[in-house]
Amino acid sequence: MEILKDWKLQSIAIAIIVFSEMIGKQQIGIVIFFPMLYAMIFGGIASLPKFNILSKQSMGYANLVMSVALVLLVTKLGTSVGASWEKIVQATGALLLQEVGHFIGTIMLGLPLAILLGMGREAVGATYSIGREPNIAVVESKYGLDSPEGRGVMAIYICGTLFGAVWMGVLASIIAGLDILHPFALAMGAGVGSGSMLAASVAPLVEYYPGLEQEIRGFASTANLMSSVLGLYIYIFFSLPLASFLYDFFTRRKKQKTAQ
Repeated sequence: MEILKDWKLQSIAIAIIVFSEMIGKQQIGIVIFFPMLYAMIFGGIASLPKFNILSKQSMGYANLVMSVALVLLVTKLGTSVGASWEKIVQATGALLLQEVGHFIGTIMLGLPLAILLGMGREAVGATYSIGREPNIAVVESKYGLDSPEGRGVMAIYICGTLFGAVWMGVLASIIAGLDILHPFALAMGAGVGSGSMLAASVAPLVEYYPGLEQEIRGFASTANLMSSVLGLYIYIFFSLPLASFLYDFFTRRKKQKTAQ
């Protein structure tokens, strides 16, 4: 009830929704921008401490509402799975294989770059996953959040919270516009284990392929569920140990070359 009594938070949320919907869908080249994107940007600006628009208590209320809204969103997307069940079963191999990319891609692409940029052990926490809540719990239990690995995963969590959905929405729009990958592959790639990123990615895909909306939502929801269910175990027993091993390997080679 305290959330409902926070009239300032409610008024700002309604104003952002109305303004975002007034702007509507806009397309620049192959990139499509949706009201959800504007709403996230305006909400981020309104929550900046320097503007003193929202109190910490109001932002805490907004976070609680967001959690409930994401449950409803994922439930809605999940209803598309049954309608596309036969196609999803046929693509089980592809779904399992693309999950490997979610867990290894961040390490193989991100870890070497992080080391080149001069990051220390923070690179392990920053690149072993996409840095959402379950990933923080894994690092906290093994290293603690006051460790370099803990600082790394927290940095990615903050960046993902601020920019993750925006980036995923723009990236999905660009790749869909280039028409270089099958829409089902793009839908599976959207399911990285984050509800907000999933929603931001699916919106432009549905716009580009309206005739495949049900299938796209079904594949994206299934991939997202697999990332969430299987992800925790893969992060604990595979991704984090692999990132730590590769960090030690790369830095040892770098030190040897420097010594020579």
